[in-house]
Amino acid sequence: MAESLATRVLAALPQTQCTRCGYPDCAAYAHAIAAGEAPINQCPPGGAQGIERLARLTGQPVIPLNPVNGTEGPRSVAVIDEAWCIGCTLCIKVCPTDAILGGNKRMHTVIEPYCTGCELCLPACPVDCIGLVNVTGAQTGWDAWSAPLAAEARERYEFHSYKANRDVGENEKRLEEKAQIKLADLASHSKHTDPAVLDRKRAVIEAALARARTRRSP
Repeated sequence: MAESLATRVLAALPQTQCTRCGYPDCAAYAHAIAAGEAPINQCPPGGAQGIERLARLTGQPVIPLNPVNGTEGPRSVAVIDEAWCIGCTLCIKVCPTDAILGGNKRMHTVIEPYCTGCELCLPACPVDCIGLVNVTGAQTGWDAWSAPLAAEARERYEFHSYKANRDVGENEKRLEEKAQIKLADLASHSKHTDPAVLDRKRAVIEAALARARTRRSP
């Protein structure tokens, strides 16, 4: 029952993945609401209409948006000042919907239709070359958003998360393979010749491999 409610709550959230609710993404906040661990008034992008949606789903009373989490406002999109961009790629790494294009030491640009206005790129930029532009005028909350935009943002975030987890898994696999090779012939991979030192290093490597196997276990 709780999982079903979490699914419905997630579908009612705007999918900006901005973390202003205090959780790492919309899915985590949805699960917290369904579990009774979080109130329904912590999503500034959803605004008052979003709280009303969540109240209907959960049976809770409508309450004002918690100012600790931010204020309801127009939807904005990020804009990069090309003259100041140094191509560090830090904004690309934190963008939850892969809305920023660019390469190392190359100018970056924002794909406006994919930007959710999450603002996560702002603190990541070391030269403060990213600004926000209001694209909905006086419209706020769900008046400034739409179900199709939320669906696209969710799809792009899920693919972004898949790629991030895949990259982590591939990197861990490469490191494990290197460790296995080193373990198979530790003496030739070490400047030490003392058997006691080599035994200690072997124990450290074996423990690391065991932890890696544990992490992969369901």
